[in-house]
Amino acid sequence: MTQTEPLLEVRDLVKHFPLTRGIVLKKQVGAVHAVDGVSFDVRKGETLGIVGESGCGKSTVAKLLVHLERPTAGQIRYRGEDITRLSGKALKAVRRNIQMVFQDPYTSLNPRMTVGDIVGEPYEIHPEAAPKGSRRRKVQELLEVVGLNPEHVNRYPHQFSGGQRQRIGIARGLALRPEVIVADEPVSALDVSVQAQVVNLLERLQREFGLSYVFIAHDLSVVRHISDRVAVMYLGRLAESGSDTEIYEHPTHPYTQALLSAVPVPDPRGREARVGAPPGGGRGRILLTGDVPSPADPPSGCRFRTRCWKAQAVCAEVVPPLAVPEWFREGGGPAAHPSACHFAEEGART
Repeated sequence: MTQTEPLLEVRDLVKHFPLTRGIVLKKQVGAVHAVDGVSFDVRKGETLGIVGESGCGKSTVAKLLVHLERPTAGQIRYRGEDITRLSGKALKAVRRNIQMVFQDPYTSLNPRMTVGDIVGEPYEIHPEAAPKGSRRRKVQELLEVVGLNPEHVNRYPHQFSGGQRQRIGIARGLALRPEVIVADEPVSALDVSVQAQVVNLLERLQREFGLSYVFIAHDLSVVRHISDRVAVMYLGRLAESGSDTEIYEHPTHPYTQALLSAVPVPDPRGREARVGAPPGGGRGRILLTGDVPSPADPPSGCRFRTRCWKAQAVCAEVVPPLAVPEWFREGGGPAAHPSACHFAEEGART
């Protein structure tokens, strides 16, 4: 594999959850469109950040990548192999290389197991990864790598703080030496100061072990700090994708511009200089009207059109592809990155 070839490829990924009616004879009456045609690549050693509002499908994507959920359609390719329909030993082998760090450190660790048993459990499932006599030593090494006292292997999760518990979850994810770690909002349940510590730990581990991350979060500042590339999700689809500079400095999709305009600034007087052109012209905070549509009954065409100030008739009829806008292709520059909008344009800046 060359440095330019994707390690993980996701193509047209779909996950619909059935809506049923009845107690005994359950009849499907609809479906929740949690993920609806998502595509992206992750290369070796890079971090892809996925951002969006709660309920946009970010966590479902994470579960699909590690096979906690089966996709309705689409492909997930690891090192060129389609792993979407794998099962049994073949799936078990792939799972060694794609591990997950969960959002809530208080519920993702078994309270009845010691830290040593939690971190060492992957070796029980994959005994070939470590001889039985060396497992305690390996667990202690992992605890030391994530900044915990290796002598605390016999303690239980309730004896640790939230940040320490998340480090335990990270140590468990590292046990099998994976190539890809899917981090599903790993710092959202932590205090701000602890968030910085955990993010710095993830960056150090990436350098030491050559890890690739799919980093899912709703905190735009955290995602910008850790990510090489960013994908913005809205109601099950990608609205925009590009490098961190392209997304944060030159957003072209109205939804991305609205998200960035809502990021708090240290000096409120600088609000008027923020990215984004609000409805009616001018600069500053973009206030979206209406509520997020239900994923059980998403709008036709562009899913953001019901809240978008640029929406026209074509937006209700044609699904905008995630592609570089035609009028950006010739000029190139940082604005020339994929955006799923019929009327994509770079946000206003001073």
